[in-house]
Amino acid sequence: MPLRSIPTWVIALVAAVAAAAAVIFGLAGGTPDPGRRLALPAPSALPVARTSHVVVVMMENKEFTDVVGNGETPFLNALIRRSGLATSMYAIRHPSLPNYLALTGGSTFGIDSDCTECHIAAPNLVDQLEDAHLSWAAYLEDQPRPCFSGAHAGGYAKKHNPFIYFDDIANDPARCRRLVPYGDLAADLRTGTLPTFAWVSPNLCDDTHDCAPRVGDDFLAHLVPALTRELGPHGLLVLTWDEGTSDAGCCAGAAGGHIATVLTGPDVRPGSRDDRPADTYSLLRTIDAALGLPPLGRAQARRPLDGLLRPTSPILRPTDKPHA
Repeated sequence: MPLRSIPTWVIALVAAVAAAAAVIFGLAGGTPDPGRRLALPAPSALPVARTSHVVVVMMENKEFTDVVGNGETPFLNALIRRSGLATSMYAIRHPSLPNYLALTGGSTFGIDSDCTECHIAAPNLVDQLEDAHLSWAAYLEDQPRPCFSGAHAGGYAKKHNPFIYFDDIANDPARCRRLVPYGDLAADLRTGTLPTFAWVSPNLCDDTHDCAPRVGDDFLAHLVPALTRELGPHGLLVLTWDEGTSDAGCCAGAAGGHIATVLTGPDVRPGSRDDRPADTYSLLRTIDAALGLPPLGRAQARRPLDGLLRPTSPILRPTDKPHA
């Protein structure tokens, strides 16, 4: 039948069904509706965490001044007032992926693009966690299923999931099953089964890669209160951005822009500021110290963000036993 003889309403219906299927099955490359939010439990409804947890929330592509002091980010700035802020923090380079690898592997491994077919055979943070018998998981918004290796699905982007690039994670079913859809976070919080180390990658809109800072602020306003409730006695929440929009840098190599990095938790001094130059490797050093792990890769040559921590914090004593 010639196309011109098909009723307009039939063509429109077929197009609508195809678009819906693309969203449902992760075939579309566009970002989802930023108004859709995972229904997280109210903090008061969550169990009291008796063990400590380190949680990293990775946001995207905003310079320090895009979010700190911005009237569009009221939740973030209220959080900063009662938390610790690294005021001279710089990303390693552009684009996204090298920074994600630096934070989880202690190196960019020579990768200078957002490649989706590249892979790495090297020690990483997961190796450290499992060697220390510490539980872990990555919660990835819009990822369709654990162990997914595709480049895109809805608002999910592989380049924002550094763990799937490491061979000993991607090729190990038991490990890659810990790369879970973001929806699993609500159940883990509700049942008190948040792992010792948790990573959160929002989708391309909620992380502010494709959307305005106010969208990311709304996402954080829904997420952070529940996470802070579950940090435990010496837990740490790390909120950071992967890169800025400039080439500003420091520390003999970092040149990925001036980014905001916020620490909060029982051992963080409220309202503290650390203005010493630091980079993504400094943040990895802080995470390793909080978990009682040795510094990984280039983090060995960095200091932790200790200016934000209470003098009595066990995070300042890396020889302490890991917090389970």
